[in-house]
Amino acid sequence: MSDELFEYAAADRMKSEAPLARRVAPRTLDELTGQEHILGPGKMLRRAIEADRITSLILYGPPGCGKTALARLIAMQTKSAFDHLNAVTSGVKDLRELIERAKTRRIHDAKRTIVFVDEIHRFNRAQQDALLPDVENGNIILIGATTENPFFSVVAPLLSRSQIYELHPHDEDSIVGLLTHALAHPERGLPNLKIEADDDALRHIANYSEGDARRALNALDIAMLTTEPVDGRVHITLSVAEESIQRKLIHYDGTGDDHYDAASAFIKSMRGTDPDSALYWLARMLEAGEDARFVARRICIAASEDVGNADPMALVVATNAWQACEFIGMPEAQIILAQATTYVACAPKSNASYKGIAAARQTVREGEHIAVPKHLQDAHYKGAARLGRGEGYQYAHDGEEGYIPQNYGVERGRFYSPTDRGKEAEFKERLERFAERDGENGNADDTD
Repeated sequence: MSDELFEYAAADRMKSEAPLARRVAPRTLDELTGQEHILGPGKMLRRAIEADRITSLILYGPPGCGKTALARLIAMQTKSAFDHLNAVTSGVKDLRELIERAKTRRIHDAKRTIVFVDEIHRFNRAQQDALLPDVENGNIILIGATTENPFFSVVAPLLSRSQIYELHPHDEDSIVGLLTHALAHPERGLPNLKIEADDDALRHIANYSEGDARRALNALDIAMLTTEPVDGRVHITLSVAEESIQRKLIHYDGTGDDHYDAASAFIKSMRGTDPDSALYWLARMLEAGEDARFVARRICIAASEDVGNADPMALVVATNAWQACEFIGMPEAQIILAQATTYVACAPKSNASYKGIAAARQTVREGEHIAVPKHLQDAHYKGAARLGRGEGYQYAHDGEEGYIPQNYGVERGRFYSPTDRGKEAEFKERLERFAERDGENGNADDTD
């Protein structure tokens, strides 16, 4: 292993000044908890690591889920050379030098080289493309780690040559288990002290770490180092834990998966008539610093797409909320957004308008041409009458209920099918009544 991150990984754990997360880092696959879906007994990745038959792969997951720890375990397990690059600090020059060393090993020593690229999403397209020929030719085996969705942040040719493994954030019980293990670990750095932690203290740290094991262990480290021992015993209470991790960590990338996943959950909660879930996702976005205007736009879209004419006021409320947010701004805008969110979530639902325009546009795209009937054509210019433009048109307001049967180009019900919910039920009843009048007056669609 050429990089000190891996070459001296074991030594670092022995140093009391190293962070607790490094000192108690797993040394075996069994010690790496929380990722049983890819590393459990019999799983393909575990079998490949144990057999030292790793192929190129991308490790994808949030901070603190174990991507780098897993890379260290592979480094310990493999008989291949293991090189490490950090995409933040390395460039194409570093990459080329590393690849040349890998080629030399392969030719002269018949030895494979595994290259671990941390934060691979930080490499631009040209840097990622520089890896392709050597991954393809087998000069290197690539292990990339990223917190961003690789389908957006890694070039397609690399993806097609790599297995993709998604690591999940730790749940609260898993974090508590890791903290308990760290307290009893022989290399935690405080060998002469007995350390005890109350269960509610560990639960607080686990809850506030939001699935990030590194953050949880750092908080425990702070608690151990700053708590005055009494008779050789350090007691970590809830109040100590609260001081060690005072603000809940919210993993939220304003341009990546977190951004789009939270927005998706927000919209689907409103669509599903679940105001409580909708408010949670709204709060999560706002707490993470999401732009209130982005949220307001999503509410407007939902008001039209998912509520539609079942309650036309939903769009009025949503657009007014958007405008009010522009005038007022945060933090007060959260109240306005909450009102609009709960209104749209609780309103009766219809996507008939959304489906209608989608069907109509599909008809247009497929090339079906419907000529404008002559009686509907523009007759407001000199000479129009000589061409027969507008001839036979009947002014709808002259008829009963403001309706006169006549052909408007498309048969009724082809695109818009109102539901039986909310205001749209009234629309449906009216349209059905007018359709009956069309039938009583013959085929209105045959009017020229």
